[in-house]
Amino acid sequence: MKPNVIVALLVGLVLGFAGGRAINGGTTASAAANKPTAAAAANAPRQNARQVDPTVFKVPIDGSPVKGTADALVTLVEFSDYQCPFCSRADATVKQLQKDYGNKLRVVMKQNPLSFHPRAKPAALGAMAAGEQGKYWEYHEKLFANAKALEDADLEKYAGELGLNVARWKTDLAKPEFSAIIDRDQTLAGKLGANGTPAFFINGRFLSGAQPIDNFKGLIDEELGKAEALTRSGTPASQVYAAIIAKGVESAPSKAPQEQQAPAQAYRKVDVPADSPSFGPKDAKVTIVEWSDFECPFCSRVGPTLKQIKESYPKDVRVVFRHQPLSFHPNAKGAAEASMAAHEQGKFWEYHDKLFQNQKALDRANLEKYAQELGLNMGQFKAALDSGKFRAKVEADASAGAAVGANGTPTFFVNGREFVGAQPFDNFKRIIEDEKARADKLLAAGTKPADLYAKAVEEGVKSNGSAPQAQAPAEPPVQNIEVGNAPVRGPKNAPVTIVAYSDFECPFCSRVLPALKQIEDEYKGKVRVAFKNQPLPFHANAKPAAAAALAANEQGKFWEYHDKLFANQRALDRASLEKYAQELGLNMNQFKAALDSGKYDAQVTTDMNEATRVGVNGTPTFFINGRSVVGAQPFEAFKRVIDEELSKKKGSVAADQK
Repeated sequence: MKPNVIVALLVGLVLGFAGGRAINGGTTASAAANKPTAAAAANAPRQNARQVDPTVFKVPIDGSPVKGTADALVTLVEFSDYQCPFCSRADATVKQLQKDYGNKLRVVMKQNPLSFHPRAKPAALGAMAAGEQGKYWEYHEKLFANAKALEDADLEKYAGELGLNVARWKTDLAKPEFSAIIDRDQTLAGKLGANGTPAFFINGRFLSGAQPIDNFKGLIDEELGKAEALTRSGTPASQVYAAIIAKGVESAPSKAPQEQQAPAQAYRKVDVPADSPSFGPKDAKVTIVEWSDFECPFCSRVGPTLKQIKESYPKDVRVVFRHQPLSFHPNAKGAAEASMAAHEQGKFWEYHDKLFQNQKALDRANLEKYAQELGLNMGQFKAALDSGKFRAKVEADASAGAAVGANGTPTFFVNGREFVGAQPFDNFKRIIEDEKARADKLLAAGTKPADLYAKAVEEGVKSNGSAPQAQAPAEPPVQNIEVGNAPVRGPKNAPVTIVAYSDFECPFCSRVLPALKQIEDEYKGKVRVAFKNQPLPFHANAKPAAAAALAANEQGKFWEYHDKLFANQRALDRASLEKYAQELGLNMNQFKAALDSGKYDAQVTTDMNEATRVGVNGTPTFFINGRSVVGAQPFEAFKRVIDEELSKKKGSVAADQK
């Protein structure tokens, strides 16, 4: 490997959440492009880490339901599906945005009922029929409030509850123009590249998925500034949207065939931890590593397919289960830990089946009930949950999944080959047969059965792309990362600056601290380190901890407080944050006032937005003079880049002296 190649072992999960995908039947937590989040290994560069695309699309709004005034300076167009759980979650965000921006924001609804949601189209027709009687938005709210009850009788019931003329409503359902509108909206969605739901266009700019409200606000505020500039220059408010999209592009650029096929062809370096549950022989010709979520409906749908694989390939296929509890599934993480407690007693797969059979009942009482039904030692089981014994295992799985791009569930890697979604058995069979043939060739060439998986993955990763084997993967571009008002340790004129994006609740961020300490010791006076915040959404205490650290920074004790937080990652509640401040002798009134007032919330949010802009999708991520190093890397990985940067500085000085 060349010195400038850093193997990116990413840790952490993506910011934000994307919604349902129109292909493969999967659930994803991506923040940007239905597939973002963490950087993958160097041999498999990510294609999805990006800021919000500046491209303005020409998104017509005529003939669609509208909430808000024509004078609104920002128009949010949403492509939605009433049976999509992510759309209902995003609806709450949209409503909050309407409250926050008032008459500056108008919302336009487009229909995109996905094919694997059989009740989505009837629901959309019901909403449009309600719109004929002036009640589209009221009916729209009924649908999202009852997304699991969308049968014909339910739809008729909602019409009655809203005081509609039900007979007229039922007649209107059959209007051919409503189906034509759905077809029109879906065609437009495809043309614009909005193939999943929910998808938003904010003054023509694409934002994909049920993302955190701050991501919407960042884009809305940006567009609001542009719109206000237009009105100051004479454009009437009612014509701002038309003026903005007038020069917009009409369709997303089409992908080359090989680019469209890339996800099915891409290989990743996927590890198989010894403590992960599995079935099938260890030296199987094909190893399938699955990242799954016990609360994800698509994950449960793939269960029968996995059983069919087990029956059809008893000697040739091994299936390994790894955890990816998505942050918007409140019981998924607890269920994952419980499944590992069952695994400890030899009953993982039986417990696994119980969880998927009872996805709507995954609270603590039910988790214990299923354990009792399986005859587990309840004292041991409860103690494992109470102590958080398997929490680190679940988080490590989630972070490893993010590292290889398994940001949605279910995601599979078949001998390292990515395969996304609850696909039918025949689709699995094709890829299994391909990989079996590849394995047979490796065995015939002398690979030992015990080494087969590692060799198959290695060869697969080498085959990614069309570059000659001798060429190392390109290093990500150098970014211009300003230190700004971030806490800094080291001299201002140091030739090397490291900007770290970190999360106080992330176990990998704490693991990298010894390497950073060694850097400071060995490069005294040559390196300065700046700390920026990237609290991940599934770490509930990370954002308050970040604000508390900045409050400590205000009193000159950031690094001491930083060390306290990383030394006590499981105790980051408000009382603990105050305790650490007191231990460091901080002015407690000043510290508490900073937390109570949210004084540093904006700085944390600014750090997070900047992280997204520069492609930081997990923690820890470092920029060494703008060059990225991702993950809890060993000292040597940092040293290579630092030495190269110091060498450049020396060369530059020597050249200046000639």
